[in-house]
Amino acid sequence: MVEATASRRGASAQMGLEAAFRDDRGFLLGVLYRLVGSVSDAEDLVQATFERALERPPADTQRAWRPWLMQVALNLGRDHLRRRRRRRYDGPWLPGPVETPEGELPFGVAEPADTQGRYERMESISFAFLLALEGLTPTQRAVLLLREVFEYDGRETAKAIGITETNVRQHLRRARRAMQAYERDREQVRGPSPDEARDLIGRFLLAVAQGDVGAVEAMLMEDIVLLNDAGGEFHAARLPVYGANKVARFFVNVSRLSGPPSVSIRRVNGLPAVVMDLSAPRPGIAPRVVTLGELGTDGRFRRMWSVLARRKLEGLDTQLQLGRTVPSWYHLGTP
Repeated sequence: MVEATASRRGASAQMGLEAAFRDDRGFLLGVLYRLVGSVSDAEDLVQATFERALERPPADTQRAWRPWLMQVALNLGRDHLRRRRRRRYDGPWLPGPVETPEGELPFGVAEPADTQGRYERMESISFAFLLALEGLTPTQRAVLLLREVFEYDGRETAKAIGITETNVRQHLRRARRAMQAYERDREQVRGPSPDEARDLIGRFLLAVAQGDVGAVEAMLMEDIVLLNDAGGEFHAARLPVYGANKVARFFVNVSRLSGPPSVSIRRVNGLPAVVMDLSAPRPGIAPRVVTLGELGTDGRFRRMWSVLARRKLEGLDTQLQLGRTVPSWYHLGTP
């Protein structure tokens, strides 16, 4: 009798975990991507979360799995952030890009019903927002995301993170204060229409290919900042590049060194982006570069980010399928 009961409980737990994997994996990916800023790292953390569920499931498997999975995922994610901050990074750190064609939210997650909620979800995967989060502690970052982006209330947030509601309010207040500079900066940004973005990027690429520094410079704001993240793997500026003339010369010089690439224009993290691939790059030259541009109110580029690090670009072409397919590592019932 005891063995039969245990067997039924095991089968029930397996069915519950299978349903949670199907229903909650994309949601967890979305939370963890915003928390750690890397698709590859978010996937690893979600994998670790479900492995934990296989090895040590919650005591009550009859309840919804998402709250328990969220607790595990957030603990793992905050630990990951703490380890990352202790390591020295070679050059500027940038988020890993994720494709968002036609403004779709990534990871197969359903969009909020209201326009404001959808805007906030898309804004929360922008490079500017993810970089601003780097100024927060791991716990502040988790609290801000749950409260402001995913609309958890104070009690739900406290339970998910393992702190009191009073501490949630304190962390949220400090996080909002730290994000004030980001909020002020957003007033200087405008989103281009798809046609405008394609036209501007097309003219930019043509000017770079022709080596026309003056034409490139004319498309950049005087105080533009360019950041390059090569992760120490490839030749890249290891310090921010400031000013229209220096940024223009940087792109022209890189074009001369790397040779003619295969180029596609996509929408990445809600912004127009250029994806450049080299079939036979020279030693030290990245085989793929993704460059995002943010426009100022005058229609010129005010911020640009280039990601070259291979790990951050893994699976860029297939990211829209994240959360919809079962990875090869996952076999229910065989921990």
